[in-house]
Amino acid sequence: MDRIDAMQAFVTVAELNGFAPAARRLKLSPSAVTRLVAGLEEHLGVRLLQRTTRSVTLTDAGRRYLERIRRILADLEEAERAAESERLQPAGRLVVSAPVGFGRLHVGPAVSAYLGRYPEVSAELRLEDRIINLVEDGIDCAVRIGHLGDSSLVARQVGHMRRIVVGAPAYFKAHGEPRTPEALATHQTIQFGPEAEWRFVKDDSEQRIAISPRLVTNNADTAIQYAEAGGGVTRVLAYQAAEGLRAGRLKRVLAKYEPPPLPIHIVFPSSRLLSAKVRAFIDLVIATCDWRFG
Repeated sequence: MDRIDAMQAFVTVAELNGFAPAARRLKLSPSAVTRLVAGLEEHLGVRLLQRTTRSVTLTDAGRRYLERIRRILADLEEAERAAESERLQPAGRLVVSAPVGFGRLHVGPAVSAYLGRYPEVSAELRLEDRIINLVEDGIDCAVRIGHLGDSSLVARQVGHMRRIVVGAPAYFKAHGEPRTPEALATHQTIQFGPEAEWRFVKDDSEQRIAISPRLVTNNADTAIQYAEAGGGVTRVLAYQAAEGLRAGRLKRVLAKYEPPPLPIHIVFPSSRLLSAKVRAFIDLVIATCDWRFG
């Protein structure tokens, strides 16, 4: 027995004073309505309706139950309408995850624009440089840079990103520009991240160059600041060096040896019945954000 169907059948019989008219409204056979109400009475262990050949009336227990069930069914209908509305119109709370630096510079402004466009939505932007479990951590969608591993997540590519080698113009004036990856052996280098090898593409083949860094850091801003101060060359994501390049504090080198760009994706748990708030955020990013770096 479906409890909700049985409750609806009982309410309809009580309102129309009969099984036959209730069956017509519910588009069921009279015997099906009878079974639903009888199953509900058996489940509750109490008689709700008095039946005669001429009429159907409520018992005292049935009258009290009817009053409560009407409120429950009304609340259920309201909840269903609200859920359907969220599927069709952005509403509720959107939780987005993104890497710290990229999130601060690019995802944050996108979330601000999103909130301005959709007043029925509130948002939380979580910035952290680690891969998190979207379902376990209650995340609606996440921005991720790089190739995705196998997972059950659905991904929508929204941009791409290159790793680039940069240094200060003053440094290159004093030491010359490296013309090939091998030339890095004669330059001071700044290592950002755990990789002590820089990857390039030369003659359609991957080439890895081991570096002996003067400075090692896990913070891109620190690496870039030291490079701008003339400390050497560093390899960072293109968006991290964009401001320094625009201002002329940095210069890009070895561009023709850069490997293919890394994809930028928005990932989310499932595309089945995707909520309007997530779909609208993805659409806004695609329509308004130029996330093609390098």
